[in-house]
Amino acid sequence: MGDSSPHPYIPNTDADRQAMLQAIGVQSVDDLFADIPPQFRIDGLRLPPGLTEAELLRELGTLAARNRVPGQDGLACFLGAGAYRHFIPSVVPQVIGRSEYYTAYTPYQPEISQGTLQTMFEFQSLVCELLAMDVANAGMYDGASALAEGCLMAAAVTGRGRIAVLSTVHPAYLEVVRTYAFGKDLTVDVVPPQEVELGPDHACLAVQSPNFFGYLEEMPALEQAAHRAGALLVTSSDPISLGLFRPPGHYGADIATAEGQPLGWPLSFGGPYLGLFACRQQFLRNMPGRVVGRTTDRDGRTGYVLTLQTREQHIRRERATSNICTSQQLVALAATVYLTAVGRRGLRRIAELCYHKAHYAAGRITALPGYSLPLEGVFFKEFVVRCPRPPSQVNQALLERGIIGGLDVSDRIENGMLLCVTEMNTREEIDRLVEALASLSPR
Repeated sequence: MGDSSPHPYIPNTDADRQAMLQAIGVQSVDDLFADIPPQFRIDGLRLPPGLTEAELLRELGTLAARNRVPGQDGLACFLGAGAYRHFIPSVVPQVIGRSEYYTAYTPYQPEISQGTLQTMFEFQSLVCELLAMDVANAGMYDGASALAEGCLMAAAVTGRGRIAVLSTVHPAYLEVVRTYAFGKDLTVDVVPPQEVELGPDHACLAVQSPNFFGYLEEMPALEQAAHRAGALLVTSSDPISLGLFRPPGHYGADIATAEGQPLGWPLSFGGPYLGLFACRQQFLRNMPGRVVGRTTDRDGRTGYVLTLQTREQHIRRERATSNICTSQQLVALAATVYLTAVGRRGLRRIAELCYHKAHYAAGRITALPGYSLPLEGVFFKEFVVRCPRPPSQVNQALLERGIIGGLDVSDRIENGMLLCVTEMNTREEIDRLVEALASLSPR
């Protein structure tokens, strides 16, 4: 850390550094890290020599060429598990690429941020309609953090110290819930769907439907189990599925969350994504994040303002409902444009295509020797296939045929592979997948 040699990517000279150190009253760069124990410090980054712009672009291009992109060169993709490939109408990138949206940040000054504030208000309105809830905030980090924030909010509302999470919730979501709960000294209990028994100290029951394996949960029974114990029902949904199946508000959810990535946002190497968050009216003041409201000025003109912003940046930390501070507004705008473009009928059509294509694929695969569906129930666009050999071997063979297979879930289901089929998968791709799996069937 004390190295003062010129850095190829930072144009500070030794004299520049010394002047800055003198200005802040320290002798060396090491003094800036005095509070960090030496054993935890990084002893230099050991970066390679600097490159010219042309050399750097060439190197980055070489690295990028190693990526396998679904839809290019005939590559088919059947991988989901929380990040999904859906069609994005051309109007979405056209709108979000406009400079006034692309460069906008948190709208602290409403008088100069009316456009951004209006899109946030429209986003909230669409989320309420999509989830059938009373109020929605302007977005969270992603689906996992939205679910975790919902659990913390339930604990704040009920004053209870335990969180029950269904065992079929996405394992990554569960880990995020555990991390958030640890910071608040809350206990997390993982419960199986068939044996949900909550006690008087449980703040909520967190449920994902469709769940991690793609199947719908028995929401009426789970809602009764939660409310019978005086706990809140916190849900996580695939927003595309809501074009076909009942939304959380229709089966008694108190707090509804979702991952907004399928709504007009590419896979984008895993982020940034968008958390949808909505709740019942009576819980509004416990909701994390920000809420935009619509009003009129003294001349009767419509205006938009931040009406609720219970973040620690704005109020005392001990009274803040969360510490979310990064704006996901560009992703939220993409979701707003997407939902507006496809409309209610379009969303239903997309959901129907996902459902029917997934069931077509499942039917053909289970007809193959050695393959079966180990789980029972209704699935949407994902389902688990038990393979005749380890999924790692199956996926390697599929990749050699230009197919990205499913997620290996052998740690949960023996030789289980989680496959995803969306409206982007053609019949030809599905048939090609079936043919490839058939070649791996036991002889």
